[in-house]
Amino acid sequence: MSESHSPRALVLGSTSRYRHELLSRFRLPFETASPDVDETPQPGEAPGALALRLALAKAHAVAAQFPEAIVIGSDQVADLNGQPLGKPLVHDKAVAQLRAMSGQSMQFHTAVAVVCKTTGFAQADTAVVRTVFRSLSDVEIERYLRAEEPYDCAGSAKSEGLGITLLDAIESDDPTALIGLPLIRTARLLRAAGVILP
Repeated sequence: MSESHSPRALVLGSTSRYRHELLSRFRLPFETASPDVDETPQPGEAPGALALRLALAKAHAVAAQFPEAIVIGSDQVADLNGQPLGKPLVHDKAVAQLRAMSGQSMQFHTAVAVVCKTTGFAQADTAVVRTVFRSLSDVEIERYLRAEEPYDCAGSAKSEGLGITLLDAIESDDPTALIGLPLIRTARLLRAAGVILP
């Protein structure tokens, strides 16, 4: 990595193409690595606490592989009335999620952690995005899922794509958080870790 940007390598602890695209906006060279982390919620764990714990766990897991690097970990958990919704992975589960979310106000907790094992740096933050879903018919749900296939997205909707048509409102102080990486918070943490950004 160029000394003009940062003396340490930057590693994104995620194989998500969404997070890769978002981090690329900083115009910094970085590598990606897959974190080996059990994402099972703990009994009674709140969605926001789950997202924060997993973001830190992912960053620490990858930092163990790259101890000299500055590592970014992130996790997103959809929160419907206090219940965490993960990635549906399959069509039937996505249908069930969108039916449950229809006409509801809900939150998406997107946590980001930055860790450097060598320096001992470890900080994390969470962006909370409030969304309001329209009342959706089964026909609309089916049409949307067939068109976009958002099975790798928490809550079964891609706001950066066709999923925006499912919503009545989005409230956020970190606009990219809903896509998967809150860049305002990520930049703040990277600067704190010593990365030079414009």
